[in-house]
Amino acid sequence: MSQVRTYNSPMREEKARETHEAILCALFELMDSASAADEISMEAIARKAGVQRRTVFRHFATKDDLLAAFWPWLNARIGASTTPRTPKDIVDGPRQAFPRFDMHDAAIRSSLHSRTGREMRMGTVAGRRANFRRALAPAISSLQPAEAEKVEALAHLLFSASAWEILKDYGGLTGAQAGETASWALEVILSAVTPGHSPAEVTNQRDKQ
Repeated sequence: MSQVRTYNSPMREEKARETHEAILCALFELMDSASAADEISMEAIARKAGVQRRTVFRHFATKDDLLAAFWPWLNARIGASTTPRTPKDIVDGPRQAFPRFDMHDAAIRSSLHSRTGREMRMGTVAGRRANFRRALAPAISSLQPAEAEKVEALAHLLFSASAWEILKDYGGLTGAQAGETASWALEVILSAVTPGHSPAEVTNQRDKQ
């Protein structure tokens, strides 16, 4: 019997991983096509994933747990880093992420304007703030706390799906143009608060180390 359990355990683990991924993919596909993301039920997710409703709850005890897992999964899927480590990572973030948002326009907009999406994003705020604060530290360490807070807030704004949407809808830009614009703005801001650095030097400081 011990040999059977040893043989089956990796198979069960692999099946569990596949089911876990299928559930997240199902939610993504529903958000990418739903006219009202808040109407996406656990039953609909289960049907889309091809599993029983109880299977969804075995992987995610509550819908909140599912949403908490979904947002970082979505960012990883579209290649948008949520863990910048340096000022350069933050500056380059919009340039890299915004064109990818274009490829998942409906899902990104749904994450911005639906209650479901807001719940997902708000669950990541504390971690995002900590990551941005650490990443920006070399550029803003000499600032007064109130000024550093302003720079951090602007970084959150410019490196966000909200900025992508506004620059596209109000500015008439493509995702790529929106990314370049937001990254340029971040370069200007950081150059203004980093003594002796031009925008280009702020962007390239990591490469010179």
